[in-house]
Amino acid sequence: MNWSVFEGLLSGVNKYSTAFGRIWLSLVFIFRVLVYLVTAEKVWSDDHKDFDCNTRQPGCSNVCYDQFFPVSHVRLWALQLILVTCPSLLVIMHVAYRETRERRHREKVGEGCSRLYPNPGKKRGGLWWTYVCSLVFKAGVDSAFLYVFYRLYRNYMLPHVVLCSEDPCPHTVDCFISKPTEKNIFTLFMVSTAIICILLNLVELGYLISKRCWECRRGRRRGAKKDLLTGGDLIFLGTDPKPPLLPFSPDSPRDQVKKTMV
Repeated sequence: MNWSVFEGLLSGVNKYSTAFGRIWLSLVFIFRVLVYLVTAEKVWSDDHKDFDCNTRQPGCSNVCYDQFFPVSHVRLWALQLILVTCPSLLVIMHVAYRETRERRHREKVGEGCSRLYPNPGKKRGGLWWTYVCSLVFKAGVDSAFLYVFYRLYRNYMLPHVVLCSEDPCPHTVDCFISKPTEKNIFTLFMVSTAIICILLNLVELGYLISKRCWECRRGRRRGAKKDLLTGGDLIFLGTDPKPPLLPFSPDSPRDQVKKTMV
C-alpha cells in the first residue's frame, strides 16, 4: 500500500492545525505509519505460514488460525490509520472550497470588493465545526479499534500456545504462534500510541472549545460596553476620569435666580 499519497495530502493540514494538531500529525506519521511500514508488516508477514499445530490433519491448522486470528493485526491497523486520517483530508477540502469560493467572488465582483473570507484557513464558522467534528471522529475511531483489539485478542496479548478443538481437528490440539513476544511488544506500542493520540485529540478539543467560549465572552463584554457608551446616558465608574466642570456663564439659570433675589 502506498502511504506516500496520504503523507503528501496530510502535510498540508499543518498550517490549518493548532499546536496540538501538529503534534498529533507528527505522532501518527513517525510512531504509527512508519512503525507499521518498517516493522509491523514484516513481523506479521509469516504469521499464517509459521502457525503450527501438533497434528497433520488437513485443514486443522487453517481452521485454528482463522479461529484465533479472525482479522490480522496489520489489516486492522491499516484500516485504523486510513479512517483516522480521513477527517484531516475533510478539513483540507473545506479550506480549498473556501479559497475557490473567494476567488470566484473576486472574479465576479472585482478585486476591490469586500472579501467573503478574510482568512480562508482560519477556524471560524463552518470550518470550526468541521475541525471539531474531525477531532471527535478521530478520537472515536481510535477508541473503537482499541475496543476491537481488546475483545479479539484477549487484552492485546498473544499466548505462546493456542488450544483448538474445531473441526476437522481430531481432538483438542496445541497450536503455536510465530514470534509471540515480538508481536506483543509491537501490539503494546501501537496501543500506547493510539491512546496518546486520543488524549491529544481531547486536549485539542477542549482547547478549541475554551478558546471559542472566551472569544464569545470577550465579544459580549465589548458589546455591553459599547451599549453603555452609546445608550444616551453616560455612566462613570469609580476608576474612570471624571469630565471637567464647565464654568458658569453670566446668563446661567443660577445667576438669573441671584439677580431676581436681589
